[in-house]
Amino acid sequence: MKIRSVLAFLALTFTYNSFAQTTLKSGIWRGVTKTDKGVEIPFNFEAITISGRTILAVMNGAERIKVTDIKYKGDSVFIRMPLFDSEFRARRVNGNLVGKWTKNLGTKYVTMAFTATANTPWRFKTPQKPAANITGRYSVPLGKAPKQDMTVGEFKQVGSKLTGTFLSTTGDYRYLEGVVTGNDVYLSCFDGGHDYLFTAKIAGNRLVNGKFYANLSSVDDWSGVKNPNAKLPDAYSLTSLKPGYKKLAFTFKDVNGKRVSLSDSRYKNKVVIVQILGSWCPNCMDETAYLVDYYTKFHSKGVEVIGLAYERTTDRAKSQRTVKQLINRFSIPYPVLLTGYTPAKGDPAKSLPMMKDVLGFPTTIIIDKKGDVRKIHTGFSGPGTGEHYTDFITEFERLTLHMLGERS
Repeated sequence: MKIRSVLAFLALTFTYNSFAQTTLKSGIWRGVTKTDKGVEIPFNFEAITISGRTILAVMNGAERIKVTDIKYKGDSVFIRMPLFDSEFRARRVNGNLVGKWTKNLGTKYVTMAFTATANTPWRFKTPQKPAANITGRYSVPLGKAPKQDMTVGEFKQVGSKLTGTFLSTTGDYRYLEGVVTGNDVYLSCFDGGHDYLFTAKIAGNRLVNGKFYANLSSVDDWSGVKNPNAKLPDAYSLTSLKPGYKKLAFTFKDVNGKRVSLSDSRYKNKVVIVQILGSWCPNCMDETAYLVDYYTKFHSKGVEVIGLAYERTTDRAKSQRTVKQLINRFSIPYPVLLTGYTPAKGDPAKSLPMMKDVLGFPTTIIIDKKGDVRKIHTGFSGPGTGEHYTDFITEFERLTLHMLGERS
């Protein structure tokens, strides 16, 4: 009996130790990727273990990105992000993680050094009290001429904590989170496809000496001037059909190889929304989440939605895999077609020769019941932009109801 008791105890101990070694420690972690110049881009994620299974939630402001594809092998951990075709490969060292983050860009892989520390809820240290509160709207030139982008920065500061985003003509920089410490401003985010770090100094009503670090090697300058009236051009004014055209036409295959055409009977006498997107595009993800709900709300009233995917490679098998991942992630109920074209400048317009241009992803084409293109919207301001997001939805759905009431 004593021998059996000892054996049972050892078995339980082994089982417990195996479980402890094959799950990440529950709680808030601080992850860090490093650029090729050694600049650290931090983010936070929460690890939760339920019935022996680990689930992660990547944290950016109010956003939580659920990650379930986590595998263990010996002291190694493999974390595959749900979108953007990227993966962490790391070793457990003294309870923490040390390894690499690798992202597939279609034609090549890019890898960044990665570390993560358990029980670390802070993103940036705050050794000093904030010198000012920078809450408000700012006119922000981002980058260098001739590629400088005029954006609008919107920030909310509570104590040292800072959240916000940058609005541009092609979308927003999603949920940014950080701090103000002394005269220093820090904001960052990570979504599996993009890791961003913004830094700047406060100088009165200005933000100066700004740096924007993105992914492995991109670095841009930025500055900001507080301006409550700062705004972008009307997103419906940026592109159009070429002169002489009123209608859109295309035929592409869906992920199962079925040919789908805008001239199919399914779309006759319907309000049709054509979504130009890519599985690599974060603003496209925000728009897709909205359009899934929109489709559920308006499909029975006479609305159809079609997604046109422009992936980073012309390899159909690779594009098929990433687009299927997108469809499964959002449970997309409408067709998403593989165009065979990339997002490279000029490619989308080649696939839709009646378009004057495609300036950004996503681009949304609104077609009335007569089959005429009514409006074209460039970019998408997601839920991280607050009232800009809700204002878009209100206007978009008002236009939908108006077109549904028209004669075909």
